[in-house]
Amino acid sequence: MAQTYVNENGYRCFSNSGKQVSRWVAEKKIGRPLKRSEVVHHGSKGKGCNSKSNLTVFKNQSEHMKKKHSRR
Repeated sequence: MAQTYVNENGYRCFSNSGKQVSRWVAEKKIGRPLKRSEVVHHGSKGKGCNSKSNLTVFKNQSEHMKKKHSRR
């Protein structure tokens, strides 16, 4: 099992690379590497849950914010 830690923003990261676990899981979910501009959103289960079902990939931060604010 890979070593991980929680960064200053509350996201779990791999110790050897610093990559966020959520980005790695999202890449497995969509079957390709994420682009730097793509944003991984944690759903209702929050940052602590990196399951595929809790993650959504947005094209960019603007699209992420549109969706996030449209739910209110």
